[in-house]
Amino acid sequence: MSVAKKLASQTAVYGISSILVRVLNYLLVPIYTARFVAAEYGIVTGLYAYVSFLNIVFTYGMETTFFRFANRPDADRRLLYDRVMSQVVVSTVVLTGLLVLLARPLMQLLDLPPGRERYAIWLALILGLDALVAIPFARLRLENQARRFATIRVANILLNVGLNLFFIVLCPDVLAGKYLVGLQPLVTQVYDPSIGVGYVFLSNLAASAFTLLLLSRELLDFRFRLDATPLAAMLRYAYPIMLMGLAGMVNETLDRILLPQWLPKNFYPGQSSLTAVGIYGACYKLSIFMSLVIQAFRYAAEPFFFSQSTEKNSPRTFALVLKWFTLCCAVIFVFISLNIEDFAWAFLRRPEYRQGIAVVPVLLLANLFLGVYWNLSVWFKLTDKTYYGTYIGGAGAVLTIGLNFLLIPVLGYMGSALATLACYFTMAAICWWLGERHFPVPYPVARLLLWLLAAVALVALGWLVQPEAYWLRHGWHLLLSLAFVAALVLVEKPQRLVRG
Repeated sequence: MSVAKKLASQTAVYGISSILVRVLNYLLVPIYTARFVAAEYGIVTGLYAYVSFLNIVFTYGMETTFFRFANRPDADRRLLYDRVMSQVVVSTVVLTGLLVLLARPLMQLLDLPPGRERYAIWLALILGLDALVAIPFARLRLENQARRFATIRVANILLNVGLNLFFIVLCPDVLAGKYLVGLQPLVTQVYDPSIGVGYVFLSNLAASAFTLLLLSRELLDFRFRLDATPLAAMLRYAYPIMLMGLAGMVNETLDRILLPQWLPKNFYPGQSSLTAVGIYGACYKLSIFMSLVIQAFRYAAEPFFFSQSTEKNSPRTFALVLKWFTLCCAVIFVFISLNIEDFAWAFLRRPEYRQGIAVVPVLLLANLFLGVYWNLSVWFKLTDKTYYGTYIGGAGAVLTIGLNFLLIPVLGYMGSALATLACYFTMAAICWWLGERHFPVPYPVARLLLWLLAAVALVALGWLVQPEAYWLRHGWHLLLSLAFVAALVLVEKPQRLVRG
């Protein structure tokens, strides 16, 4: 099996679980948009934006560090696992305790409605539990235990979805007398209507605790070791990755934090800033189809790139991987962007959410460039120059903040979407430019840019030319999508991937 086929098969294994997890989680979007007004969903969107930053702090680059140190010739993987796990356990206990103690002032600082302090406590516990399972999950990936990895992740999301359905759909409907009226006495014992949107966090907390239980074998299979000298070396490698992750999270989620702060009053007539955040957050979810491909690819690619680093033909392999990754993502961009009307109707149940669908093609393209960046970033990880990732991510963060500041007052959440696109494109361009000087790889940059320009042109044509009749409009969009795929097949000939 060629190295390209090997990576493709590993991506498929991890991808099936990632896609299933994301799809199941994605099915919650129409539930949330049907059961919660945009202002309530804005609370969920805003708090999870902060959680995404704290997730980086809680793991502080130790997953990638674990992979890097485990693949060194003299690595004692058993001892390395003990040391990394011990350090993560200590830091997790300290950070979780701080967040619980600071729950009330944090909620006041975020200017959320009173009585929401328990949300902060629940989220702190979620962060702690997820941090504790990060290294055991990384160990499963390192040992190629894809089936166990996938099974546990799917079990987590199944429980999360099931609890969401129970507390957000079943219990309110039973109490309202819509069906199963005989269950009302039982429901009143387990369901508190005043928690409302808080059940989103409680369901997540229960699923995270269940994951901890499922990984108990890996969690208990270590001896507590805190050795200062090796840990210092790992932290020197890890902290730039953490800073890079924080910078990346600025680019990915800070817009949902900045939007309510910098959006002028009454920019959207009759809507509060939390409503705008809810609309933007729900529409952002429609870019998940690109995100899940990137996530599945990263699960397989990170250990793959490290294992291939000593091979003579590794630069050619990396170039081949980037090419087909980009082309596959371009197909997703074209298909979703041209058929966004159907996706929006299916997943954004209240009409108020569908006001923002114009941001979806922009966000899809932005996430495509994020995936390109993750491909290109292999050079500074393999050369142990992870500080370059910090510089690139920092530049992207500065650009994100600056463009949001300039564009939100003028364009609202479309300004945030354009800032995200500009940021990820710039990061990918800088990473490629630096990589050419430190770790040259023969990437077909000009060819890929031409394909992406063609994809953008097709999407623009589909949005500008909109037949009135529903079936005629959808036939036109399907024709454009198929034309792009046919052109790719004819010009690039996918069988070349198999020969590679």
